[in-house]
Amino acid sequence: MDFNSIIGVVIALIAVFGGQALEGGHPGSLIQLTAFTVVLGGTLGAVLLQSPVRQFLLGMKMSRWVFVPPLLDAAALVEHIAAWSTTARKEGLLALDPHIAGIDDPFVKKGLQLVVDGTEPRELKRVLEVEIETFDDLHRQGARVWEAAGGYAPTIGILGAVMGLIQVMENLADPAHLGAGIAVAFVATIYGVGLANLAFLPIANKLKSLIARQVLMREMLVDGLVGIANGENPRLISGRLKGYVV
Repeated sequence: MDFNSIIGVVIALIAVFGGQALEGGHPGSLIQLTAFTVVLGGTLGAVLLQSPVRQFLLGMKMSRWVFVPPLLDAAALVEHIAAWSTTARKEGLLALDPHIAGIDDPFVKKGLQLVVDGTEPRELKRVLEVEIETFDDLHRQGARVWEAAGGYAPTIGILGAVMGLIQVMENLADPAHLGAGIAVAFVATIYGVGLANLAFLPIANKLKSLIARQVLMREMLVDGLVGIANGENPRLISGRLKGYVV
């Protein structure tokens, strides 16, 4: 669980609703169903129009990473690679075969299998780097779903504000109906700007950061496996890989 994200959400909500209360306003006045429907629905429609179904679904699936990020233990991976290199140095590459069954990560399993199969180091690196590039591109497309939402939401908020003002103009002769239109106008703008800058864009940037860390971990793994395939000294491999750990 990423408590940093939870704390960030709580602080943002306290800042918005607390600021409203400090100014003497009622926090409940920021809750306006019509404005919320216009902004969220319009943003969702725009994102769906822009994104292929696979990309959109991936972006939604990745959103859980904001609060439950992938487990990335670089130090533990360095230890595993060091142990594999020691085994390969002493007993040969085939001695690594029993280790494959206990690996859950498909990328790690494939890489170690290629080493056991005696794949030439240059070819090993090329194959795994293609997978890294594909992983990076695919998941960044998912993150761009949230980035797109952050771009559309403020504009949709302005659209909701204009709709509210139209309602105001249509009811100038009936003061009883002016309040609803004005509420939609101002609250829609708040929703558009607030959702973009307090939710959609931060989510997109956090996902990009997590993707970059996963890519770095995979690059470290490739470096270590190529070293094992080349028969390098385990201490040399371990020392080089520790440079990836931050």
